[in-house]
Amino acid sequence: MKMCTPTRWLGARAVAVGSGRTGDCSCFCVTNFRNQPIITTTISATPRGTRRPFSVFYSYSSPFLAAAASSSSMPYDKELAAAKKAATLAARLCQKVQKALLQSDVHSKSDKSPVTVADYGSQALVSFVLERELPSEPFSLVAEEDSGDLRKESGQETLKRITELVNDTLASEESDRFTALTTEDVLRAIDNGKSEGGSVGRHWVLDPIDGTKGFVRGDQYAIALGLLHEGKVVLGVLACPNLPLTSIGNNQQSSSNEVGCLFFAKVGDGAYMQSLNGLTHIKVHVTDTGNPEEASFFESFEAAHSSHDLSSSIAEKLGVKAPPVRIDSQAKYGALSRGDGAIYLRFPHKGYREKIWDHAAGSIVVTEAGGIVTDAAGNPLDFSKGKFLDVASGIIVTNQKLMPSLLRAVKEALNEKGSSL
Repeated sequence: MKMCTPTRWLGARAVAVGSGRTGDCSCFCVTNFRNQPIITTTISATPRGTRRPFSVFYSYSSPFLAAAASSSSMPYDKELAAAKKAATLAARLCQKVQKALLQSDVHSKSDKSPVTVADYGSQALVSFVLERELPSEPFSLVAEEDSGDLRKESGQETLKRITELVNDTLASEESDRFTALTTEDVLRAIDNGKSEGGSVGRHWVLDPIDGTKGFVRGDQYAIALGLLHEGKVVLGVLACPNLPLTSIGNNQQSSSNEVGCLFFAKVGDGAYMQSLNGLTHIKVHVTDTGNPEEASFFESFEAAHSSHDLSSSIAEKLGVKAPPVRIDSQAKYGALSRGDGAIYLRFPHKGYREKIWDHAAGSIVVTEAGGIVTDAAGNPLDFSKGKFLDVASGIIVTNQKLMPSLLRAVKEALNEKGSSL
């Protein structure tokens, strides 16, 4: 250690013991065994007898310290790897079921939306894979389904088929070390999803099939998986088995026959897309257009999920010329993240409460791609309150250039709608 002035260490701070005169300054340099500098510090002294703290400036030049800083700046890597694996396997299971979809696969929930064998199978598979891949972490999953119907006598055949599908999917991935799951294993995996989430700790957020009506029709759906940490979304994965790898554009057509996209993002690291078969990923970014006339927008396929009339009014006020692109599920978030469109509008009908699993994964994919996701009043979405998002009127998604004018158009349209009631 080479020092210009003697020092002593107090915890993690170095305090100079020097003349203490105003304007004096101390510095020290810590070297390694090759006499290469590791830490260089300058300490600005204060007048003798004062209790003001020293001003300390550090610079690091050690390769090993740089590596340590690098590793600490890349959190959630293992969680993202596990999430990508889980979502990819769930997508494979869903693809199998969709191809052989039978009327007997469709159940009915209290809200009359269809629930499929794939819904349960996807949740069981994601739950099992995450818990296995991250054994050292407390496991909390906020998800859409529970096993209540499957535990009834009438659900036994469905449970048996789900278990077979989960086992077949896992065996195809890792036949050399796979031990078949029992029906009880599958039920337990599904019921892992009973967490309420919240602002403390880590919680996985899953929609096992987002866009079940699209799934039943053979159209777009997504396996949407996100991770909350202290109430903030820190990573997200969207598996979109029917979304083309190239832009769907305004006419919903693609020049490529290849379908199946996996979008993923973690906080501070950008957003990416790869094919479901795992080929090299590419970084994606939202469109940078600031001209509303060039800005096409996405909305829900089902009019029951979002007010098409309100979206049309907003588009007219904004000056959008292109017709809306209507597709199911958070595949809209994925398509917008790569610039297929510029705006996503969602205005559920009165009385509907948004769930966190409908937006967690998609929102971070878009924000890490350079976009903005807010409620209709311009407030950021709050995922820390449990299973529901309490938002003002609706959700809007676009790029930074278009957001100010979009918010004005939304406000005008909502005011007109309110005055007409």
